[in-house]
Amino acid sequence: MRSPIRGLASSDGEEGSARTPLLQSTPRVEAAPACCSARYNLAVLAFFGFFVLYALRVNLSVALVDMVDSNTTLADNRTSKECAEHSAPIKVLHNQTGKRYQWDAETQGWILGSFFYGYIITQIPGGYIASKVGGKLLLGFGILGTAIFTLFTPIAADFGVGALIVLRALEGLGEGVTFPAMHAMWSSWAPPLERSKLLSISYAGAQLGTVISLPLSGIICFYMDWTYVFYLFGIVGIIWFILWIFLVSETPETHKTISHHEKEYILSSLKNQLSSQKSVPWIPMLKSLPLGAIVVAHFSYNWTFYTLLTLLPTYMKEILRFNVQENGLLSALPYFGCWLCMILSGQAADNLRAKWNYSTICVRRVFSLIGMIGPAVFLVAAGFIGCDYSLAVAFLTISTTLGGFCSSGFSINHLDIAPSYAGILLGITNTFATIPGMVGPVIAKSLTANNTIREWQTVFCIAAAINVSGAIFFSLFAKGEVQNWALDDRHGHRN
Repeated sequence: MRSPIRGLASSDGEEGSARTPLLQSTPRVEAAPACCSARYNLAVLAFFGFFVLYALRVNLSVALVDMVDSNTTLADNRTSKECAEHSAPIKVLHNQTGKRYQWDAETQGWILGSFFYGYIITQIPGGYIASKVGGKLLLGFGILGTAIFTLFTPIAADFGVGALIVLRALEGLGEGVTFPAMHAMWSSWAPPLERSKLLSISYAGAQLGTVISLPLSGIICFYMDWTYVFYLFGIVGIIWFILWIFLVSETPETHKTISHHEKEYILSSLKNQLSSQKSVPWIPMLKSLPLGAIVVAHFSYNWTFYTLLTLLPTYMKEILRFNVQENGLLSALPYFGCWLCMILSGQAADNLRAKWNYSTICVRRVFSLIGMIGPAVFLVAAGFIGCDYSLAVAFLTISTTLGGFCSSGFSINHLDIAPSYAGILLGITNTFATIPGMVGPVIAKSLTANNTIREWQTVFCIAAAINVSGAIFFSLFAKGEVQNWALDDRHGHRN
């Protein structure tokens, strides 16, 4: 391991410049303390925003079980008999006061998938708008709109399946702008050597939102009524929006309570990274191979992520045969591991760059390889251990946990190569990365027609192969420095 003192010496060439935290000619301002700082307050509020965002996204997958008439699901029952019944019978009576609907499995699939048809539309427009007017209001109103639409879910369900599908697509439209908007805000707020920490904190809220909302939605459905799932999370979203509007500023310059030291630290660290040109360099951007590397990695990672997010409860219920309550808790466990990994990997990544002077591209490659190949190995292993419940849950948890390393890998590489256009770049990569959410579960369902362990092995192997391919492609073609097309001139910072 290189000495942090020796690593401070300047070197020639691209790799040497990639290892240099700031331009030699730029006077460095001492890092402002993290505790109670404006940038970390932003990260915490963003954390809770993405917590709410994912709670609003995944709550329907749990509530839908109670929304559908049991006679309809019995006709479609595909529970495998390969594994013995595992769960103990539930002694507490299940509340069944909520209205039930005659929706078959295909209809349920359309309801769950409709979210992504709205989500994919607003990715690139969201990034472009955020680059022009800022991300604060765009992110805030994106989550507010999703929260309000969520409150109307019971009414839409009463109107019919068509109304519910349209409502979920509208929720997708609202959520589609959020990640590009947040990336655009961080382009003005995150010092280069703190990007991994700040972004991993803010986006880790998505994982914890999944962890909390899956079992909590199950508990609400079990003891109360499925309608309260949508009322609770919708109200929480509105409360978060109020806090966001009053406590967050678009940039350090407009923040009312930021210290002078912290503002100077942030602005000086970004001095040679941001472009002032008003037009977006679309052609060189779309021709950029480093951007293509992020697209491939993002698509590959999300294939596994969305397959597990939408089908893990099904696998738990129909193959491993856990009951509804156990299913909610065990389905959430992998995302708790991922949340923890995101927080810790963000700290580790920035320490490797700041204290040990590892190049940005080295850190991004290593963390992406761990976060994509590791999950692939354990995902395949989970499919080949048969009905060993403990090992299956353990392997699926490890698989999803290791995916948290990607939050400090390809997930934030947009800010490394073009911080001024990070929101647009994320919009582009997330557009492609949303496709697995639309087609991955459909393909998985078609491959598991008889719901056997062997069929699920095929699903896991396909996801693993896509993950490994994406990791290799990213490692070969990714970059860690600001690209020339993203700067006003060629005297740019190579981080």
